[in-house]
Amino acid sequence: MPVNLSAPDPAALHPIAGVCIGVTEAGVRKANRKDLTVFLLDEGTKVAGVFTKNRFCAAPVQICREHLANGSDIRAMVINTGNANAGTGSDGLARANATCDGLARELGIKATQILPFSTGVIMEPLPVERIVAGLPAAIAAATPDNWGNAASGIMTTDTIPKAFSTQVQISGKTVSVTGISKGAGMIRPNMATMLSFVATDADIAPALLKDLVRDLADQSFNRVTIDGDTSTNDSFVLMATGKAGNAEITSMDSADGKLLKAALLDVAQKLSQAIVRDGEGATKFITIRVDGGKTGEECRQVAYAIAHSPLVKTAFFASDPNLGRILAAVGYAGIEDLEQGGIDLYLDEVHVAKQGGRNPEYREEDGQRVMKQSEITVRVSLGRGTASDTVWTCDLSHEYVTINADYRS
Repeated sequence: MPVNLSAPDPAALHPIAGVCIGVTEAGVRKANRKDLTVFLLDEGTKVAGVFTKNRFCAAPVQICREHLANGSDIRAMVINTGNANAGTGSDGLARANATCDGLARELGIKATQILPFSTGVIMEPLPVERIVAGLPAAIAAATPDNWGNAASGIMTTDTIPKAFSTQVQISGKTVSVTGISKGAGMIRPNMATMLSFVATDADIAPALLKDLVRDLADQSFNRVTIDGDTSTNDSFVLMATGKAGNAEITSMDSADGKLLKAALLDVAQKLSQAIVRDGEGATKFITIRVDGGKTGEECRQVAYAIAHSPLVKTAFFASDPNLGRILAAVGYAGIEDLEQGGIDLYLDEVHVAKQGGRNPEYREEDGQRVMKQSEITVRVSLGRGTASDTVWTCDLSHEYVTINADYRS
């Protein structure tokens, strides 16, 4: 069961003017499940994305990068689950391109105006014939209020759909932001997450979108980890239709720009944290905050060392305050001039280690009380500067091994 996370209420997900979404069953891998989703975007919609840094990136990632780089007016996206189309070589590229060609024929647009996305099993041929055959039904089902179905349609090992929405007043106009994501394992996004799509009807200058999507990813999806694995298919896409009627935002540092960015970041962070809460076999949601660093980069370095440690994660699963494991992870994080005498460690409000050693006032029962909670904050103070950063992760349970051992069966 996900940690303190419930399924979204479809009625609470605001439609985004200029975006219609269709979902259908194409039988990509399994029968009788929604596995094919299309996004239809009005002309003039601005689109930007960031993608995995895994050098073994999937065929659809390569094509998305190409289509965005050539300045195409993106008018549609097609997403399949059940098959990642990764590790498939030139044949995979041909099949991903054939998917774009099929949707382009249905919509009367160019294949370069389409972004393809795939998620699922790696190193298996994409059943492009089933996907193309399912496109008419997906298009026919397209409506503005289909975000809830889309959140379900892009799931793989997720136990629950992930979708959030908010509204903000900008230039006297109501601006909406709605997003969905999928991901539960193979998560240490080195850009974003496995798949996430966020749309707004705000009017934003085209030149701002590329930096904005990267900045949003860096403050949300690039701050979560489940198992330390960077997927071959990670993709985060931001769409801005400009239909809200607000004055065009030409700077994210303006008052309107800050309002919009806060709304977008709110949705992106909720989506990224939902992935951790639904981590494969997760029973606990853990916030790791590192402060007192010389730079934000070294704070993240320490936070990820803690978050990736199987010994730390299994201790949290067992509610065992074996907290020397956390200090050990801090020590091997790779900060060569780190002075252990300056380090303090807290579990929520419990002061565990003081100036590099066990706090004389720390009691084991206090640590265990915190460890038994479903949500825990680990705070490490490095005592060497003013920088800080935060990473979100989960514990590592028996169920994680079971899910991944049986994933293809």
